[in-house]
Amino acid sequence: MNRVSDRSLVFYFLAAASIVLLVLSSSGLLAPVEGALNQAARPFLILFNGLGRQINNVLTTARDLATLRYRNQQLQTLADTLLVENLRLKEVEVENERLRQLLRFAQLNPTYEYRGGQVIARVISRGTSNYLATIAIDLGSEHGIQPGMPVITERGLVGRIHKVWPTSSTVLLITDPSSGVPALIQRNRLVGVVTGRAGDLPVMDYIPQDATVSVGDLVITSGLGGKFPKNLVIGQVVEVYQRDYEMFQRAVLRPTVDFDRLEFVLVITNFRPLPGQPEELESVG
Repeated sequence: MNRVSDRSLVFYFLAAASIVLLVLSSSGLLAPVEGALNQAARPFLILFNGLGRQINNVLTTARDLATLRYRNQQLQTLADTLLVENLRLKEVEVENERLRQLLRFAQLNPTYEYRGGQVIARVISRGTSNYLATIAIDLGSEHGIQPGMPVITERGLVGRIHKVWPTSSTVLLITDPSSGVPALIQRNRLVGVVTGRAGDLPVMDYIPQDATVSVGDLVITSGLGGKFPKNLVIGQVVEVYQRDYEMFQRAVLRPTVDFDRLEFVLVITNFRPLPGQPEELESVG
């Protein structure tokens, strides 16, 4: 009972005090006290208000940074995707240009036949031996490829088919020492044989001593010997060796085909070498 009475007394006291303060405030009697309290509390209110703004700014900045990071990740992903797509499109453009050049060559040489109108073979490997300069292409006997067939690009002669498997073939390049291409100088029709050299530019041998050979002369296939068609571009003369005590002079050639960047080739399928040539090729290397 005493606890209940004490609580009731406290309640009535607080209620009465509240009523008195309310009446005094309404009558303006507490105005000086309220002013003094407000003046005393003002620095604390300003401090808490400033802290609140700073905390709000920090939280807002944190949210903005999170949003910016997420957006930056999205933009980076998009940039990477666009970069890959751009590189892919450039590669497709380069590949299409090479194919157009090969097609243009085929159209300008209607006397040649290519399997299906043209045979475009992708280089799939390169020879590793220093004494056998070869490349492998992804065409074989299943595609009508036979040993001895000439291999070209729109820039000139590459070589000839050396060995054939069902779905791939090896091409012996004109830069191989065992390769011999009957050739002639276009300007003066002098004939000779172009032979490859290990690790060096090929040379045209058996040029008569009294003949005039100049740097820049274009060398093409002569068609003699029946190994290659006539008038295929081989290369340009870059140096001439002439010694009075030798029977012949020789010319160093820079091939028009860039063998280091070879990706596509054409195989002339209607050219038939002389009897016995495939057997000769099989024995090379």
